[in-house]
Amino acid sequence: MARDWKPNVTVAAICERDGKFLLVEEQAHEGVVLNQPAGHLEAGESLLEAVVRETLEETAHRFTPEFLVGVYSWRKPAKDITYLRFAFAGKASAHDMTRKLDKGIVRTLWLTRDEIQRESERHRTPVVMRCVDDFLAGRRYPLELIAHGA
Repeated sequence: MARDWKPNVTVAAICERDGKFLLVEEQAHEGVVLNQPAGHLEAGESLLEAVVRETLEETAHRFTPEFLVGVYSWRKPAKDITYLRFAFAGKASAHDMTRKLDKGIVRTLWLTRDEIQRESERHRTPVVMRCVDDFLAGRRYPLELIAHGA
């Protein structure tokens, strides 16, 4: 393995309300796909700051992380890219209907677990379903598990 190899660090928001999960339809290389509100960690920001920012940019909802659901490693074979995803669950609130969504976001959706499963061919990655299932299985780790800085 090359010495300069690094995984792409991403964050995702798991938002459940009345048995439905907040997802986005987004334009990707493969076409329009389904994903949790998610994106890359940017220089200088914490994982929590990143997930709050990404959720706002992609859904126009304010997101309050409450716990970590899991950390997921997934390799995209076609491009030999590895993603390291930190999935946080919390509350989506304060929807700003006037806010323009991030470039590439087609729309937001609230779907049940079964509806998400039925659309599995359109998932951005296999991790989308895994995050939902881990949330429903009760996987919850305290935010204090994530340390930022000293």
